[in-house]
Amino acid sequence: MNGNRNDPAAELREYMAACMQCGTCSASCPNAEFMDVSPRRLWRLAQLDRMDDVLASRTFWMCSSCYSCMLRCPRGLPTTRAMQALKRLAAQQGAAGARRGQAFCRAFTENVERYGRVQEGALMNTYLRRRANPALALSYVPLGWKLLRRGKLHLLPGSGHKGRLAPLVNKVREMEARS
Repeated sequence: MNGNRNDPAAELREYMAACMQCGTCSASCPNAEFMDVSPRRLWRLAQLDRMDDVLASRTFWMCSSCYSCMLRCPRGLPTTRAMQALKRLAAQQGAAGARRGQAFCRAFTENVERYGRVQEGALMNTYLRRRANPALALSYVPLGWKLLRRGKLHLLPGSGHKGRLAPLVNKVREMEARS
């Protein structure tokens, strides 16, 4: 975030100052049902300067950056950028959930970069290994079996696009390093 150095959340509040609480962002979000606080409520908490509550939420970690909220916002607010800014702020401040969120984001990016698409088995293997929590790994077994039975989980990588996204991912990393 580029806001005031003494107030790292200043840019986020600036992004969301014009939010009129219409709820379009929450209604547009394909991941809203998995969030503990709706995006609309998250922006209200930010407006009220309740950053501890904002950073305690897992809402911004669930954002997949699909830009649906940003495209449909009647005020044209940069909601997706705000979600990304929250991820950075949480990581900088060591907020609860930041390590887990970062571990998954890193594992996901590496997986796509390596295989050219998401390879679910390899992704979860990397993520769960990094989390080093056997109980967490076991908690995913029922879902894994269900997905495997329905042919929705592929254990062995098999993409003909292996490595083709590496230049794109490297460019994004370069751009993020400059901002």
